[in-house]
Amino acid sequence: MKLGLVTYNMAKDWDIPTIISVCKSTGFKGVELRTTHKHGVETFLSSIERKSVKSTFEESGIELIGLGTVFEFHSIHQEVVRENIEGTKEYVKLAHDVGAQGVKVRPNGHQEEMGVPREKTLEQIGIALRECGTFARDYGVEIRLEMHGSVAEAWNIRRIMEYAGEGNAFVCWNSNPCDVKDRSLAEDFNMVKDWIHLVHINELYNPKYPYVELFQLLKTIDYKGLCCAEIPYNPEPERFLKYYKALYDALVAL
Repeated sequence: MKLGLVTYNMAKDWDIPTIISVCKSTGFKGVELRTTHKHGVETFLSSIERKSVKSTFEESGIELIGLGTVFEFHSIHQEVVRENIEGTKEYVKLAHDVGAQGVKVRPNGHQEEMGVPREKTLEQIGIALRECGTFARDYGVEIRLEMHGSVAEAWNIRRIMEYAGEGNAFVCWNSNPCDVKDRSLAEDFNMVKDWIHLVHINELYNPKYPYVELFQLLKTIDYKGLCCAEIPYNPEPERFLKYYKALYDALVAL
């Protein structure tokens, strides 16, 4: 396993050279670029600009693990779902052009208060994921579903992934409080372990979240990807991230 950085919120105001410089100086091996932030890796980039982003990361040795979008597929309005699917496809093309390995999307809710059974919404999200993932396969890009929002619990995510089928869609484990059952992650982890292709971690000091167990469980599935820190900004970012890296290394070694 390797330590990476999510640019939400720690690096939201950094440009790409700054992101790469800080990652290299602190021992972080890769990055997921959150869209809409200052670094500006967005669909408006020209083909020349996209090639420049790709070559900059390739020459740096810092892995561009993915683009973190906020596209979501739970809306009761099908035209909104379609807009999010088509938006995801545009970021798949961007990911391919800049050398990013995946595009992160999310479920962000359900429509039970509108009279729609939750299972129906989970199916809708899964079918949308399947379409996006099938499209992304032709570009060599993965679709990753972040465990997010009011359907973040593993049993919801598992049902979504079952509906998505073999559509090149995977899971981004998000280290949510709801993962913990009787002080353990094992039950929820085992529900989705076959799909985990990215991991988000946050406050490693948090005694309520068993990070040691998480890293041990990841070893059982031979996870070799990035564990990306999704953490608030610190006024001394390089100093803070060096401490974060030291704590990460110590917990992974246990």
